Amino acid sequence: MHPAFSVLFLTTLIGAGQGLFLALFTGQIFQQFKLMPEQHEPDFYVIGSAVSVALLLIGLFASFFHLGRPERAWRSAAQWRTSWLSREVIALPITMFAIAAYGAAHYFGLTHALFFTPGGTGIDATLLLGLFATIATYALFVCTGMIYGCIRFLQEWHTPLTVINFILLGTASGFTIATALSAWMGTELTHFYASWAIFFTLTAFVFRIASMIRNRKIKPKSDMNSAIGVRHSGVQQKAQGSMCGSFNTREYFHGKKATFVTTIKYIFIFLAFLTPLVLLIMSLGISSGESIFVVSLFAAIAQYLGLLAERWYFFADARHPQNLYYQQVS
Repeated sequence: MHPAFSVLFLTTLIGAGQGLFLALFTGQIFQQFKLMPEQHEPDFYVIGSAVSVALLLIGLFASFFHLGRPERAWRSAAQWRTSWLSREVIALPITMFAIAAYGAAHYFGLTHALFFTPGGTGIDATLLLGLFATIATYALFVCTGMIYGCIRFLQEWHTPLTVINFILLGTASGFTIATALSAWMGTELTHFYASWAIFFTLTAFVFRIASMIRNRKIKPKSDMNSAIGVRHSGVQQKAQGSMCGSFNTREYFHGKKATFVTTIKYIFIFLAFLTPLVLLIMSLGISSGESIFVVSLFAAIAQYLGLLAERWYFFADARHPQNLYYQQVS
C-alpha cells in the first residue's frame, strides 16, 4: 500500500495524545488509591491534558490533507453503522472533549469527593471524567486500528495484532512524553512514568515483532494465475497494458525498492524501541530533574520519529492483491 503522510501524522499524533492522557490518569489513580505517595500537582494534569488535546487536534488537522474534498469531511460520520472510519470520526471529538473536561476539572479544583468507595477512597469529578475519557480513548484506539484490521483481503492487517499494536505503540509514546513533561515540571512522578514507559515500549516491541513474524509467514490467497484466470505455470507479467502510471499503481503500491523498505524497518526498530528503552533506563539512575528532562525528551523525540517510520512500514508492508496485475508500468 502507499503510505500517505497525512495518515502517518494522524495516527501517530492522536496515538501519542491518547497515550499521554492514559499516563496522566494512571498517575492519578495510583495516587488516589494510595498505591504511591500523593502529589499535589494540579497544574501537571491541566498542562498534560492541554498537550494531549493539542496532539489530537494537530493529528485531526493533518487528516484533512488526505481528503479530496475537505469541505465534505462532516459526511464521513454518516456511515457509523458499518464503517470503522465513521466511528473514528465520531470517537475522536468525543475523546478530545472528554480529555479537555478532565483537564478543566483539575483547573477549577473539582477534587472534592462526591462519594466514597467501601475502602474509604473519595471519588471526585476528575476521576469520573477521567474514567469516561479512558473509555473514549480506548474506543478511539479500537476504531483507528479496525479501519485497517477489518480489511480481510489485506492479510498483513487482518489480525487482532493490528489493534493491539495501535494501542501499545500509542500508550508507549504517551508515557514517554509524560516522563519528559513530569521532569520538566519537577513532579515526583517522573520515575513512575519512566518505569511504565519502559514496560509499554518493551511490550509494544514484542507484539510488533510478533506481527512482523506473522506477516512473513503469510501464504497469499491469490497468485498471478488466479489474478488473470490462467492456469499455465509459466505466466509472467511484462506490462500492465498502459504506458504510464494509474490510480492503481499510485495508491496501492509504495513504489520503493525492497532494500528501502528493509532499511525503514531497521530504522523504526532502532528509534521507536531500542533508543527510548536505553534512554529511559538511563533516566531511572539520574537524580537531577533537568538531566532527566533532557534524556526523556530525546527519548520522546526519537520514539516519535521511529513511530512515523513504523507507520510508513505498516502501510508499505501490506500487499494489495491488485498488485499481482498492476506490477509494472511498461
